[in-house]
Amino acid sequence: MPPRQFFHCYETALGCCGIAWNERLALIGSQLPEENAGATRDRMRARFPAARELPLEPELPALIQRAMAGVRALLAGQGRDAEVLLELELDDSALPEFHRQVLALTRRIPLGQTLSYGEIAARLGQPGAARAVGQAEGHNPFAPIVPCHRVLPSSGSRARGGFSAHGGLATKQRLLLIEARATGQLGGEQASLFGA
Repeated sequence: MPPRQFFHCYETALGCCGIAWNERLALIGSQLPEENAGATRDRMRARFPAARELPLEPELPALIQRAMAGVRALLAGQGRDAEVLLELELDDSALPEFHRQVLALTRRIPLGQTLSYGEIAARLGQPGAARAVGQAEGHNPFAPIVPCHRVLPSSGSRARGGFSAHGGLATKQRLLLIEARATGQLGGEQASLFGA
């Protein structure tokens, strides 16, 4: 019998996020805000149909509360407080191996820094796989815990990249600006979102 699954929706500086986990306290997914709390809840129900919603935050496992605090800190621009996100166990067993490798590398991109799809492909020993990296990032089930918003098209590329969260590229840009401020950078010091 598969482990039981749970989810919870919670408020952050950017809106209502979601988090899902199994009874072993491994995260099975997280969700950036949709257009409103109801839409985020509906999205979580669609993504995790076997999961039971636990609506009362004080009754959640301590590890899940720490994970939510880390996401809240990240989205509020308090980067140092978000370091707990690196310690969380992610259950990525349903993902293809290449996606697991891409997301593991993406997870280690430091706050306020970015890599291109091509740089990730090269670091994985597959320099021609930039497009496949983009597909893996587009199917990231752990945003923003795995910070796929830190992966951009290469400089000089005509591709705009993408972002599957509500708000698309505008949300990606907002996340990058929050992190730039949190690390003392000006927004213009980061690589351009549009590869210019």
